Amino acid sequence: MTTKTSLKIFVIILVAVLLTSCGRTKAENPVTKTNFLLDTLIQITAYGDNASNAIDQAYDRINDIQKKMTASGDDSEVIDINKKAGKDFQKVSPDTFYVIKKGLYYSQSSHGRFDITIGPLVKLWGIGTDKARVPSRAEIKNALGHINYKNVVLNENENSVMLKEPGMAIDLGAIAKGYAADEVVRILKANGIKSAAADLGGNIYVLGKKPNGSPWKIGIQDPFEPRGNTFATVDVADKTLVTSGVYERYFIKDGKRYHHILDTSTGYPVDNGLVSVTIISDSSIDADGLSTTVFALGLKDGMKYVEKVPHIEAVFVTKDRKVYTSSGIEKYNFKIINSQFRLEKLPD
Repeated sequence: MTTKTSLKIFVIILVAVLLTSCGRTKAENPVTKTNFLLDTLIQITAYGDNASNAIDQAYDRINDIQKKMTASGDDSEVIDINKKAGKDFQKVSPDTFYVIKKGLYYSQSSHGRFDITIGPLVKLWGIGTDKARVPSRAEIKNALGHINYKNVVLNENENSVMLKEPGMAIDLGAIAKGYAADEVVRILKANGIKSAAADLGGNIYVLGKKPNGSPWKIGIQDPFEPRGNTFATVDVADKTLVTSGVYERYFIKDGKRYHHILDTSTGYPVDNGLVSVTIISDSSIDADGLSTTVFALGLKDGMKYVEKVPHIEAVFVTKDRKVYTSSGIEKYNFKIINSQFRLEKLPD
């Protein structure tokens, strides 16, 4: 073999190695895009050659869901249902019909502690808007009179929904984000993405493992600090984490904090000693519904509820920074990383 021939072969091999290396580097470099939808900041990170396009499609889908299911503004399928309360059925898309059915399931299983007809109460308090205020007892009593998930009628054949009584209003704010997160992951998978992480304002969904094969280490929000501060971590793959907490949306009046998780029995923000509940699940819409349901049920009843549901784990945090976990949490390598919090066990 001549020196010239050897040099040619070396160059060919070197180019092949460089191309392989460049391809691998490209595949392992993440694409991250942020947006503000569903009244929250959303960030999606994905790995792969089609990552940018896949994320754009995911954001288009989130925007579509928002347009259909928002309860604020002038136009959406949910608003159309509410306008016809006590009058007639409203035909909706399969998306909205599915989410309403899921919402009714959690309304029924929680005996109304979670209730998708909470709209009148949500509007009355206005928490998270510039109209937030403490309503009068008379106003609260009146709003409570319009809340009853049993008065939602579904027509499966027509994909239509009706509210039996005038003044009723559906609000899917406690569950629509979960559906959107599930749809994001579905779209990423359809585009060949095998590794990704989506954060929809606290609704986190990780697809697959990291490109290096390790699980994602996800921090659980510290409910006493601004978003981004964590008190514990878990290692997960192909899972969603959804947290409901008093820190998400609130206002302070006369030194008292009023948060957005409203009690359908009293009409006031839930006050049961809990400050946050995190659900780990395969489905974000279920985790979304469960986090609010379990928070409203309280520590003892909420833990009983979680333990009866397969493939679900939960982390509860109380006002005095005590942490309680469901029985299977250890498989996710749960660790408290803030010494102000301490792990406790519920008494038998």
